[in-house]
Amino acid sequence: MAERERKPHGKGGSERGTRRSAAGRLARLVAFLLLLIVLVFGGGFVAFCYNALTARPPQIYETDAIVVLTGGSRRIEEAFALLEAGAGERLLISGVNPSTTPESILNVIGGDSQLFECCVDVGYEALDTYGNAVETRKWIEEHDYRRILVVTSAYHMQRGLFELRHIDPDTVFVGYPVPFSDQDASWRQSLRYLRILGSEYMKFLGAHLRAETGLSALAPAGEGN
Repeated sequence: MAERERKPHGKGGSERGTRRSAAGRLARLVAFLLLLIVLVFGGGFVAFCYNALTARPPQIYETDAIVVLTGGSRRIEEAFALLEAGAGERLLISGVNPSTTPESILNVIGGDSQLFECCVDVGYEALDTYGNAVETRKWIEEHDYRRILVVTSAYHMQRGLFELRHIDPDTVFVGYPVPFSDQDASWRQSLRYLRILGSEYMKFLGAHLRAETGLSALAPAGEGN
């Protein structure tokens, strides 16, 4: 019985093998890059959370004036207490709702009404953190200040300082973080803090992206503090 004639292997099989090998290498490369992105993103988030949760106020201020980035009455209370203690000669409350009067702010925080009337400026222009930086720069130029104590929540401090230093690199900004109200809270409250930190981290990355690409003027309005 005659042997069945064997067909020689053509180039088609070799090309298919080469394509499969190239596709496999590409898939492994994509997987590696995705893993690297996840690790970098996750590591950055861990560092961001650590900095926010361990931030402490400076022991020595040596600042000309104080700026508080609004977002809660506790921030303003802390800032006004610093003004009363002589940490700065004036206080700017940046990003106040247009419907909020200086009198209503004083009623909420209490304190020396004469000091409030003489040495507190209420800013209504800012709608977001980028707007806070713009409003603060104008105020600094008006008063010719050099060193500013910045009061805001601990989770917001990193982005706040970044925006301020980016838009006004000639001024020294010293952070005074207001910590979370209760860092020994229940797990539900802890999850809420984690969501806040996650949202703030994304905004922090967005601020860096806008600065690196030169699109700071396109910062989203009303994104919150």
